[in-house]
Amino acid sequence: MRILGIETSCDETGIAILDDNEGLLSHELYSQVKLHADYGGVVPELASRDHVRKIVPLIKKALADANTEAEQLDGVAYTQGPGLIGALLVGASVGRSLAYAWDVPAVGVHHMEGHLLAPMLDDPKPDFPFVALLVSGGHSMMVRVDGIGQYEVLGESVDDAAGEAFDKTAKMMGLDYPGGPMLARLAEKGRAGIYTLPRPMTDRPGLDFSFSGLKTAAANLIREQDNEEQTRADIAYAFQEAVVDTLAIKCKRALKYTGLKNLVIAGGVSANTMLRSRLEEMMKKLNGEVYYPRLEFCTDNGAMIAYAGLQRLKAGQYEPLVSKAKPRWPLDSLLAL
Repeated sequence: MRILGIETSCDETGIAILDDNEGLLSHELYSQVKLHADYGGVVPELASRDHVRKIVPLIKKALADANTEAEQLDGVAYTQGPGLIGALLVGASVGRSLAYAWDVPAVGVHHMEGHLLAPMLDDPKPDFPFVALLVSGGHSMMVRVDGIGQYEVLGESVDDAAGEAFDKTAKMMGLDYPGGPMLARLAEKGRAGIYTLPRPMTDRPGLDFSFSGLKTAAANLIREQDNEEQTRADIAYAFQEAVVDTLAIKCKRALKYTGLKNLVIAGGVSANTMLRSRLEEMMKKLNGEVYYPRLEFCTDNGAMIAYAGLQRLKAGQYEPLVSKAKPRWPLDSLLAL
């Protein structure tokens, strides 16, 4: 089976062609970073309009790069939610319309399921069951995964997600948009032990996350200190270390709670070098394995949507002619395959 995958949940237009025998044949990604940089964050209306401009040319390019004609496709997968409603509607309407025109089934994919299954695009693939840490700009979530669609949410963010806290703290430090990756790069110049910030909700039971208090503590520290480059780097290091420690503590707790040995980390924050290093070290001590998507598939992309959609299409799941977008969509409400 060969399918087209479409991702338009926020500020990146991702298109991919995936074949279950030949693997990933092509993937295109257009980022709107420059468009939103002047505003310091994503402007939903501008994001929707840019998806409209870019989606068809990117689909044509992905098909050409994959040496694939429309007649060779067996289905279309598109991000149905969660995300920005206008952006989601662009992908959903284009994806469902193309499927109708090509007389193939279409399936709406949960954005976070796409992230969760992104490590499956490469080898070695994690075996079920495993614990997944999903960390991005909009979500921080700990999930027990027993199979595709078999998800038990063990904990999630009660306020700011980890990536959101990165971006907001970076903005307070005067860093350019998108702030999270900029803060991580600045932290590489920082020194350990200069400043200490809290590890939120690690001193109480449970697997929920909260990063708003850490963000406030970082804001107070930024105001109290000078604006020298080394000082800013040291604060960035302390903030990143606090987030990484918090996530690692929660992962260890989730593994102990479930009795599982495999850990998957996915989402934009999974590209963070310090986080990867810390979790690899932790899993080695626990005699377990940690799996990540390759770096280009950590952020939003069409390949992860194509993979998740392919599994659901092969299981016989498809959407009716009415295309829908779901800006809010609980992960644990998905159908199990």
